[in-house]
Amino acid sequence: MVGDQLSEVFDLVEIRGLVSGGFAARGPWVARAAIEDPLKLIAMVYGRSRLSTDGVDGVDGPVELEPGDVAILNNRSWLDQEGGAGDGPRQEITPEENFSRLVGADRGADDVVIGIAVDLNQTGHALLQQALPTVGRVRASATAATNLRGNLDRLFDEVSGNRIGSAFAIRQYGQLLLLETLRAYLDQTNLTPGWLRLLADERLRPALRLMHTEPGKPWGLRELARAAAMSRTSFAERFRSVAGQPPVAYLNHWRMLLAQRALRDEHVRIGSLAAELGYASESAFSTAFKREVGESPLRYRHRARDESPTRATSV
Repeated sequence: MVGDQLSEVFDLVEIRGLVSGGFAARGPWVARAAIEDPLKLIAMVYGRSRLSTDGVDGVDGPVELEPGDVAILNNRSWLDQEGGAGDGPRQEITPEENFSRLVGADRGADDVVIGIAVDLNQTGHALLQQALPTVGRVRASATAATNLRGNLDRLFDEVSGNRIGSAFAIRQYGQLLLLETLRAYLDQTNLTPGWLRLLADERLRPALRLMHTEPGKPWGLRELARAAAMSRTSFAERFRSVAGQPPVAYLNHWRMLLAQRALRDEHVRIGSLAAELGYASESAFSTAFKREVGESPLRYRHRARDESPTRATSV
C-alpha cells in the first residue's frame, strides 16, 4: 500500500509537522514574513487569500487559496499573503509563533491562517525538496482532501479553544496535517519522476516493497520484475520513467539513506551495518557510501553528531 511506503520514508527522514502559529483577521488584511524553514505549509483554514512568494517558477501569479486549501512552500525565503473583504485600508499582520491571535476566533466571520513548519533530518531535506515543487497547492475540494479538511477543523478547535491538553493535541494534528497534505498532493498532481511518483505507482509497488523491507538482499532485475508481474524490459523501462533512475541505482540510494540514519547512532558498528545492507566488506560499503554521500561513513558520523538541527518558529 502507498501509505505503508510513505510511512517508511517518513520514518527514514524523521519528518515532523510542527504547527508554528497562526492568526485570525476580519476585514482586509495583509501578512508578510520571512521564511526560514526549508519546507513550510500554509493552511487557509477559513476564508480566502492570495499568496505570493519568491521564485514561483511555473506559477502564473499569486496562489489563490480557498477555504481548506494548503500551500506548500519549498525552499522559499519570504511570503506575502493578503485577504479579507470590505472597505478601508488593509491591516498589516505580523505572524507570530504562538496562537494568541487565534484564541476566540469566529470560524464563521474571520479569515484563519495556520502555519506548519516541516522539520526533518539532513537526509530528508534533499529527498523532499527534490520531489516537491517550489510552490504547490492542495485543494480542499478534491476527493482525496476530505481528511485534510476535517483535521484542519479539529486543529482550529484546539488552537482557538485553549483547552487542557491542547499542546499535545496540536502536536498530533501537525503530524496528521503533514501526512494528509502529502497524500492529497500525490492524488492531485501530475508528479515529475522521483520517489513520490514511485510511491504512487501501483504496478511497481510490489518490487519497491521488496527493496524497502529487505535492502540487504542482492535484488536483480529478474526478481524485481517478477514481483511486479512484468517482463524485465518493461519493468526496467517503467521504473526508469517513473523514478528517474534504474532499479539498481534506486536500491543503492535507498541503502545509503538507511546508512545515513543508522550512522547517527554511535553504537552502530560500521562493519555490521555494511553486512546488513548487503555489502561483502566494510571497505566495499565505505567506497559506495563515499561515492553516494561525498564523505566516508566515519566522517559523516562525526559531522552528523556535531550538527544540531535548527528551525524557525514564525508562521
